[in-house]
Amino acid sequence: MDFRNMMESKYREILVNYLKDGSEQALYQSQKFSRNSMEDSIPPEEIVSMHKSLMIELFPDFTPEMQESFDILLEVMVGYGFAYREHQNLKHIQQELRTEMEIAANVQQTLLGTKVPSVEGLDIGAISVPAKHMNGDYFHFVKDENGSVSIAIADVIGKGLPAALCMSMIKYSMDSLPENRKSPTLVLENLNRVVEQNVDLTMFITMLYGIYNIENHMFTYASAGHEPGLYYNASEKEFTELTAKGLLLGIEKTTKYRQYEKEVSPGDMIILMSDGVTESRTEEGFIERETLLSLIEKNIHLEAQAIVHNVYKELEKLQDFHLQDDFTLIILKREV
Repeated sequence: MDFRNMMESKYREILVNYLKDGSEQALYQSQKFSRNSMEDSIPPEEIVSMHKSLMIELFPDFTPEMQESFDILLEVMVGYGFAYREHQNLKHIQQELRTEMEIAANVQQTLLGTKVPSVEGLDIGAISVPAKHMNGDYFHFVKDENGSVSIAIADVIGKGLPAALCMSMIKYSMDSLPENRKSPTLVLENLNRVVEQNVDLTMFITMLYGIYNIENHMFTYASAGHEPGLYYNASEKEFTELTAKGLLLGIEKTTKYRQYEKEVSPGDMIILMSDGVTESRTEEGFIERETLLSLIEKNIHLEAQAIVHNVYKELEKLQDFHLQDDFTLIILKREV
């Protein structure tokens, strides 16, 4: 018995049993038959044709009009079958892409992963959450032999795999810089040349690079068009913006960057972020600056890592747990 005859025999059994007593068992068998048909790639129009043939066989007085109604259903199922098979194919492709993106995201996390260093006298907290699979934000810490900490935070204006590849290039370009050329301005100028030569003109990269000197508690930094940071003055309990100006990376090969300094007193904080923090959106629009400041102030008595975590959770909640952009927040808190 060939495959089609086997299918017809099974379907006949199900149909006859159901027409005989309307049993739930027959309905269950029909569902199983449907699943098996999909697994065997039996098109729906073939099942309709099988049903029509059996009805004519079982009911010889089946009127011509009733027979012709099945012809209409058959034509409908032909179109449905094409659409269904296309849908299944797209689902398969989508699953393959999702799997590839998950693998790429894991590779990115491994390549760009950085540990928050332990520094005596300085409490550091950092969080970076991608809006989708791949992260267009990047942050990195390097602790030198004197205990001072270099901090980089960058944002690719773009999403997905191209942004992730850009960040990998930035990371390895930074790693290749000589130790004596890691002042903030020199770092940005070197990276600017790399980006200008290697990155498509439609993709822009912002970065802030700073060094926290643990001996004199001076934060020296430079910015390439990055989201301005904040400074919290503990004695006056007020926030001010960290002054920083500079052209985005890759715009002009010979760009020079200005260096800034900020002395950090006990209890004070340096707050660095990507625009995914300041441009968090609710149904009413972008959050107000005061909302962000109030969230930081609400948690200011906590350790730095707890502050960044709680601020993220609050802003995620305000956005109905759907990030519109990659979110990166770093806090350097000088201990008293």
